[in-house]
Amino acid sequence: MKQFKVGIQLYGVRNAMAADFEGTLQKIKDMGYEYVEMAGYFGHTGEEIKKILDRIGLKCISVHQGLDFFNEEPEEKIAFLKAFGVRYVVIPWFDKSCLAGSEAWEETKALFNRIADLLKANGMCLGYHNHDFEFETFEGKYLHDYIFEAVPADRIQPELDTCWVHYAGVDPVAKIKEFSGRLDLLHLKDFTCKQLGGGPVYDLIGTDGKPMKKPTREDNEFKFRPLGQGRQDFASILAAAEEAGVELVIVEQDQVYDGMTELEAAKISRDYLRDTFGL
Repeated sequence: MKQFKVGIQLYGVRNAMAADFEGTLQKIKDMGYEYVEMAGYFGHTGEEIKKILDRIGLKCISVHQGLDFFNEEPEEKIAFLKAFGVRYVVIPWFDKSCLAGSEAWEETKALFNRIADLLKANGMCLGYHNHDFEFETFEGKYLHDYIFEAVPADRIQPELDTCWVHYAGVDPVAKIKEFSGRLDLLHLKDFTCKQLGGGPVYDLIGTDGKPMKKPTREDNEFKFRPLGQGRQDFASILAAAEEAGVELVIVEQDQVYDGMTELEAAKISRDYLRDTFGL
């Protein structure tokens, strides 16, 4: 198997980061992670982040960043990100009410293209990190499809979150293959639930012929899990990632439960990739 670069989305250890920024990064490095994907900067300058990462031996080529970050002094914001090596600025979440089928969609498209052009001009690329709702449909197409039709392919990349793709009822392997050649970053995330979301990709119709209420995540007993402890078939996902040309696989666990700490979960996931796949 390809020796993917292995990173972690730091949102999953956000409380540890807030308590001890540098110490947490050192623990991440000690676990065997090579890359980090920032989700907040905890008051540090770009130069400070660069020095800390260099001292520890970590790299950061991607960040999760809301686009309002660029509303004021965009060139200064670009310089901040460049200072610690960022190549991909990934939209972590976007309001579904502003996506395809909404009155705000034309404005959203203009925003995505404006920021994508700004990043392209500075040697960077816009990314989009999905949740499950982007795999609801409008006029027969996924909301996710509209995003990647709205911005030129050389200016935006998907950062597929394999958990949310799967939970939405879509095969993550098929979706990875669909984006072959333009999928540098892939989120590895595991989960458990009673049943998949069942509803984002089609209407649920009851025996009376009327639409049924889509079950919530709570109804489905949805929980995030360390890699290898949930429903995901990571052997197939990683094989597809290799075929698609993925550069960096990024571990993410949004929440921990039952007394497990964020750092314990991060280590379980890193050990799983090493012990199971040699990564």
